[in-house]
Amino acid sequence: MTKAILIDTDNQDRLSGIRSFLATVMDKAGIDAMLVPTRLAVKNRIMPTLVSDPARLQAADPLSPAFPVNGAQQLARLTRLPTGGRLAAVLRPCEIRAFNELVKLNQGKRDDVLIIGLDCPGALSNADFRRFADRHETADAATSAFCVAAFSGDPIDEAITLTAACRACDHPAPDGADIAVELFGTDSTHALTARAQTKMGQTELAGLDLPPAEKAPPQRKTILAGTLKQRKQYREQMFTSVAASTGSIQGLSTYLADCVNCYNCRAACPVCYCTVCVFTTDTFRHEPFQYLQWARRKGGVKMPTDTLFFHLTRMAHISTACVGCGQCTNACPNDIPLSDLFTMVAQHTQKAFGYGAGLDLSQQPPMCGFKEEEYGEVVGMG
Repeated sequence: MTKAILIDTDNQDRLSGIRSFLATVMDKAGIDAMLVPTRLAVKNRIMPTLVSDPARLQAADPLSPAFPVNGAQQLARLTRLPTGGRLAAVLRPCEIRAFNELVKLNQGKRDDVLIIGLDCPGALSNADFRRFADRHETADAATSAFCVAAFSGDPIDEAITLTAACRACDHPAPDGADIAVELFGTDSTHALTARAQTKMGQTELAGLDLPPAEKAPPQRKTILAGTLKQRKQYREQMFTSVAASTGSIQGLSTYLADCVNCYNCRAACPVCYCTVCVFTTDTFRHEPFQYLQWARRKGGVKMPTDTLFFHLTRMAHISTACVGCGQCTNACPNDIPLSDLFTMVAQHTQKAFGYGAGLDLSQQPPMCGFKEEEYGEVVGMG
């Protein structure tokens, strides 16, 4: 069974080669539609797009540093119920892990979709990407400029700053994809490698009629190791700083002081999936006299109320499922570094349960069941 194939980088162009590869997959694997980051026709921007016409893949751009939304949300919507066709999705590593969490929570189905993952050097915030993209004539030119350094291990342009979530990410390789495209350690003069990571991936690669690849790019392990080392250092420094800032209620209140209860972070979070959030129900739609009572008792009450309670509740709900994608920070209109805080909390809760969000589809999420020896404690029986 074919385990890896070569992707020709047409005219020494990674992006063209990947577009051609995706078109081949769509044609020969019987894919009816593919969810893939695609350049918008109306502006120099990238958004997830469900493509049914292979010709539209000429605008696909999964190498762009744009990350406006976590595609796991969109894929869950597409796979929650039968679509009547076969789907594929091109996802970042954090999107794959978030989708795996949603599958465990019965929000989507993994066996209904072929997942293609790519090595991820990181992304820019929405605002930074707009500035970066607008310095180039086309989105393709922006992507090319970003990739030159990103996949070689060289320093990226000083004007380009990856999000804190990406600088702290310790899973830049698309583990768990059906097919993984290996980019670290490559340059535009060599063919890329697409490697099967599941039985479905092996079956699909075998049917593509592309030349086999013998081994991974020679510098891949070295560059990955160096990338992980840098990110671990940044991650530890970030957690130390956040812990010092939020180690008390007063500190946490100060950290979240700019929150206006817009709930954008909740909407952007790929694993915060409740159809109805308790914070938008009558439970938190307080009566006018209650506000006045609180103000009289305390001398004054911050409006809007319940800000701290909202974030603490979200931490309790999603910290075991958080994949550190950074979309909460990306969506915040007041630039609160929410991802730094939530990732730090998630590290502790997931470690406590011996759990890695989205890393193993067979591992049940924490607190979703009990072991036989635990049941007595839960129901109060000896």
